[in-house]
Amino acid sequence: MTNKKIKIALLLGGTSPERKVSKATGASIYKALTNLGYDTVLINPAYGNNQPENLEAYFADEDFTEISNENYVKALNLDLFNSIDLAFLALHGKWGEDGTIQSLLELKGIKYTGSKVLSSAISMDKTMSKILFQHNEVRTPLWFTVNENYNLSSLKKEIENKLKYPCVIKPNDQGSTVGLTICENESGVQEAVKVALQFSNKALIEEYIPGREMTVAILENEIFPVLEIKPKHNLYDYECKYTPGMSEYEVPAKISDEVSDNLKKSALNAFKALACEGYARVDFRLNPANLVYCLEVNSLPGMTSTSLVPKMAMAVGISFEELVERIVKLSLPISR
Repeated sequence: MTNKKIKIALLLGGTSPERKVSKATGASIYKALTNLGYDTVLINPAYGNNQPENLEAYFADEDFTEISNENYVKALNLDLFNSIDLAFLALHGKWGEDGTIQSLLELKGIKYTGSKVLSSAISMDKTMSKILFQHNEVRTPLWFTVNENYNLSSLKKEIENKLKYPCVIKPNDQGSTVGLTICENESGVQEAVKVALQFSNKALIEEYIPGREMTVAILENEIFPVLEIKPKHNLYDYECKYTPGMSEYEVPAKISDEVSDNLKKSALNAFKALACEGYARVDFRLNPANLVYCLEVNSLPGMTSTSLVPKMAMAVGISFEELVERIVKLSLPISR
């Protein structure tokens, strides 16, 4: 089957706090898909059946119309989904990476890119991910969680006894470090938990691992070279991720073969522990003793032409368009 006979619905935007990033991802993927000759249509599920006619409106920072989670069902009931061969997911965050959109697509019998429902849900749930990491001997920072009914005094004691300061406090099920705070001492705990609980019903309190930011991309059975992120802040936070000049990147990372092999092995183990499929990015901290700590698996990582996965792919000679093509073929066997 030639590319022009394959119809792809590119899903982008959504309702999560990461929808701006998703639109950037969608813009890059749309350009690649059209250059590759695929019949591609755009859908923002947050807009329901009120999709814009102007192409650029899909990529604009400002939302085209009122958005809501309820609109996802309306969008999936649009007639165009009756004729597509594949949904390419460029969504990030809740209702995009957490198994929700995947469930709706499966109900309609539509193939889609990335991991399946359960794996997507688990990779978005940091607590569940960490439990599976530990069960599969993937080292991860110590942690515990609290909900809105937590006791501040007890929480501070638990941090002091189990984690020490600094510690990391973040929402249990958000990406792009949305709502994340590094607490240097107990005075910042209450506000950090308050911020985290604005984005999730649970706040994850996590051991802070000093050292270097590393990440590894996996495409089916291929593990790409390790990339080191050199952020201007102590952690690769939202500002460092999306503000030009706030981070530098080095791929392959300047580490020993032994450390590189350890990172790749841990990445593959984490990928398999969550039963991920297709492609993913696995994020790590590498401490001064070169011990590897897995932070999370991103089942739908950022995919602009300058994102981390494309950078790692380029290091082994895979262009952005080729990367997109390979993801399509992984997801849609008939296109092989």
